[in-house]
Amino acid sequence: MKELLSRDAGRSLVRFLPAAAWLPGYSLSTLQKDLLAAVIVTIMLIPQSLAYALLAGLPAEVGLYASITPLIAYALFGSSRTLSVGPVAVASLMSAAALGQVAAQNTADYLLAAMLLALLSGLFLFLLGILRLGFLANFLSHPVISGFITASGILIAFSQLKHLMGVTAHGDNLPELAHSMFAGIGQINLYSLALGAGVVLFLIWSRGSAVRVLQRLSLSKNTAGLIVKAAPVVGVLATIFLASGFDLEGKGVKLVGEIPSGLPQLMWPNFSLDLVQQLLVPAIMISIIGYVESISVGKTLAAKRRQKIDMNQELIGLGAANMASGFSGGFPVTGGFSRSVVNFDAGAETQLASVFTALGIALAAMFLTPFLYYLPKATLAATIIVAVLSLVDFSILRKTWRYSPSDFFAVLVTIVVTLLFGVEMGVSCGVLASIVLFLYRTSKPHIAEVGLVEGTEHFRNIQRHQVRTLPQILTIRVDESLMFSNAAFLEERIYGDIATTPEVKHVILMCSAINEIDWSALETLESINEQLRASGICFHLSEVKGPVMDSLSKSGFLDMLSGKIFFTQFQAFTTLRDNLDGC
Repeated sequence: MKELLSRDAGRSLVRFLPAAAWLPGYSLSTLQKDLLAAVIVTIMLIPQSLAYALLAGLPAEVGLYASITPLIAYALFGSSRTLSVGPVAVASLMSAAALGQVAAQNTADYLLAAMLLALLSGLFLFLLGILRLGFLANFLSHPVISGFITASGILIAFSQLKHLMGVTAHGDNLPELAHSMFAGIGQINLYSLALGAGVVLFLIWSRGSAVRVLQRLSLSKNTAGLIVKAAPVVGVLATIFLASGFDLEGKGVKLVGEIPSGLPQLMWPNFSLDLVQQLLVPAIMISIIGYVESISVGKTLAAKRRQKIDMNQELIGLGAANMASGFSGGFPVTGGFSRSVVNFDAGAETQLASVFTALGIALAAMFLTPFLYYLPKATLAATIIVAVLSLVDFSILRKTWRYSPSDFFAVLVTIVVTLLFGVEMGVSCGVLASIVLFLYRTSKPHIAEVGLVEGTEHFRNIQRHQVRTLPQILTIRVDESLMFSNAAFLEERIYGDIATTPEVKHVILMCSAINEIDWSALETLESINEQLRASGICFHLSEVKGPVMDSLSKSGFLDMLSGKIFFTQFQAFTTLRDNLDGC
């Protein structure tokens, strides 16, 4: 009994703290792999963290703070062994849009609002995880999310052009940004433009040709790829040298400036109920988009190693990471695609690699910040622009147009709304489009009249196959569960078919694809049964699944059914074929 209790306690601990599953068997070889991955990810993450903090309208050091405690929190509670959390482009842009509505940049109130936004996002995700509501993410259409991310990528890249050109511009959508930058076009700083454009070209080259160059030096493709990931650091070091050596600050090039050294201080942000109300909806939106992005990355990486992730535990892990960010002066974070792939490719075996990465970022925050004074903002803007180019995927329009026009229009509307009206309206439109698509598809399920394939016991759609039918027997197959949203559609279809075929004596509802019948659909079936009985037509069911049969039995519907329940459709057809006049 003690062993059983101990085993149950162990399972509960692993379920809530997934790190407990791999920590006991941690080895020296695993430590070496995790350390190597941490070094590579740390080098990549430092410029990214600084850049995404500026994208969110926050001081550069806040990006470092958001890359320390969240990594440790996720390492404890997250179910993925290789996912790397931290600031990401889309969440940073959404944060900037939300924070700009409640406070002015470069103020204490703005930073306080950022911390509260992270805290609210974390609490929302954590609550969903405790309630085991991870399945809700499945209701978001992936094409719509892809459209939103594509449009966000364009907005992010366009918003960073002001740093490349050295002009003052503002706006939350494409028209505002374009108008603002056009108005300041006469203020372009050529030094800043040359510096930023040079970094963009270098980073684009490093992503393409640099790997081939390194391979010619006898490096493996994987090793060359990992080295290339450090290209932003090369850009940072080179431009710091140029800015300090040639006094680019005196020539009007905007620099990051002084970054405070030290670790983030854990604190409980003082906030008002009014501020909570203003940031609650944006926090939920950021949480949803971040979770969907993170879960897709986590699943992809886990599948490569035949591992699995728990969607509900991911909610808890990401929730803990965001709460940790909120308590340590950060802003909303999520699982990043690029850093997670680098972490994976570098050989990370466990989340201890993320803990080591957090330690590396902490050391950078303590000792390296004085060297970042001369870092041009144009360099960070170039890093963001090149990073988000991979988010822009217009092929989703072509793919959805070929496969599903309804998905195409949903994606198109999401992209257009996001570009014209900003990310908040875009994500709202995306969520609404996903819900509308779901309701539209469930309200009009595929319904087919089926007939017997000669020489077999199989029944197929009469529109697609050569089948045998009888005018006295109408068999309808519904390829969807029956719910309040589609029951009327089935009713109309049955009455319509009967109206065009007056010889019908029997109607068989083939239930092989019906997994559930809700109460509204049950009432519709009762109505169909009574209407058919009044018309002298028998109503039958075939191939009813066990759980559905249990529900129908409890309701009493089977007692009032005018026809019979058949185990198979073939049994129903052959039995009624020999007795066309009776039920």
